[in-house]
Amino acid sequence: MTSDHLRLTVLGCATPYPSVDNPCSGYLVSGGDTRVWVDAGSGTLAELQRHVQFDELDAIWISHLHADHSADLLTAYYAALYADIQLKAPIPLYGPPGIADRLAHFLTNTSTRSPVEAAFAIHELHDGHQARIGALTLTSRAVAHGIPAFALRVETAGRSLVYSGDTAPCPNLTSLAEGCDVLLCEAESAQVPTEGQQVHHTPEGTGDTASAARAGRLIITHVGRFLTPQQAVARASARFGGPIDYAAPGAGFSVGQAAAD
Repeated sequence: MTSDHLRLTVLGCATPYPSVDNPCSGYLVSGGDTRVWVDAGSGTLAELQRHVQFDELDAIWISHLHADHSADLLTAYYAALYADIQLKAPIPLYGPPGIADRLAHFLTNTSTRSPVEAAFAIHELHDGHQARIGALTLTSRAVAHGIPAFALRVETAGRSLVYSGDTAPCPNLTSLAEGCDVLLCEAESAQVPTEGQQVHHTPEGTGDTASAARAGRLIITHVGRFLTPQQAVARASARFGGPIDYAAPGAGFSVGQAAAD
């Protein structure tokens, strides 16, 4: 039985490597009969199969090409072409510029390019990119992570979910998240760096972004190794007065409802 409601399932949120009980970044976003795998960090392909078979996906969306957000595309390629899965057509894959060649170069051991396009119908993201996938509308904005990186807004049936990907606080994320029902935002950094470029949120920054965007609800994810989820939630709550949850691995959220399922 399917639901028209927008739904988020956390496959994993660990950084920068998976824990015993927590894969790296990955989420299943669904609405109606439409299912999108959002980020494919290490370990998330296995968790994905608790909820949907790989060949039942309608699309894959990748925020950026750091391994903790994209590495399972490599094994997904083998699943698509060399295993028990029979794809009717390549799975639409939305990702940063250059994603096709990055995959192809890693997967080949010879001078012959790996046929990644046989597994994935690749669409390169750009700032303001929009795609309609079944019941879902996906809008991507470029964000501040030191490499090409994107945040995502998913909308259906009057509900909206925004995912930060990895980024420092930035105007594009705030504007993308304006008035959203749920902001799923990373809080990787324990503190703002004193040297070099800021490329992640602190918990306070996460709260500030949610407040500035007037998000209905904040879900904190991708908490760094020098923070606990409890610390991250407590620190963000000092800057955001709405409901706050932690994206615990395996948790499910119905967007527009008050608590995790």
